[in-house]
Amino acid sequence: MIVLFGAAGSGKSLQGQKLADKYGWRWLSVGQLLREQENPELDKIMKTGGLVDDSFVVNMMHEAIVATESDGMNAILDGYPRDQWQANWVVEHGDSKKIDGAIILKVSEEELWRRLEERGRADDTRESIEQRWKIFKTTIADMRKILESDGVEFKEVDGEGDKDEITRRIEQVLTEWQLIEPVAEE
Repeated sequence: MIVLFGAAGSGKSLQGQKLADKYGWRWLSVGQLLREQENPELDKIMKTGGLVDDSFVVNMMHEAIVATESDGMNAILDGYPRDQWQANWVVEHGDSKKIDGAIILKVSEEELWRRLEERGRADDTRESIEQRWKIFKTTIADMRKILESDGVEFKEVDGEGDKDEITRRIEQVLTEWQLIEPVAEE
């Protein structure tokens, strides 16, 4: 199981889905799983850039991880854990031992804005985006420390440029971690 981290607009969902489809892994995105709940209260929180209750999120994700594991599948966690409390929960409940590694997609703020304007999702208001970026910037270093102290390896990957090239960069890391066979150059 790997974790993809990145700010809103970094491409972690696009890359996560692409890799999951290619390798037959399950893509587990907090945002997608929350949207699938079809809960007006959750929708309202997400549209304003707020965060859904941590205990709800960790339990929802833990159930998804357990189900994936019981199906004998590997998974890509998309933006989870999202803060220090969740990272500590993941460590305390043993989910971190299932993580083979974590990848942070590095993207400039200008490129993030460009991508989000193209995406045009309902919960991508300027206020919600700025709130999510602020949270990501203030929590990623602490989450990394917590997870690394429990043995999770981190790699940073350049998330700018051609989408297929970004995928190849991630696949290079997955190859280093021996999660996939080396990908032949096209």
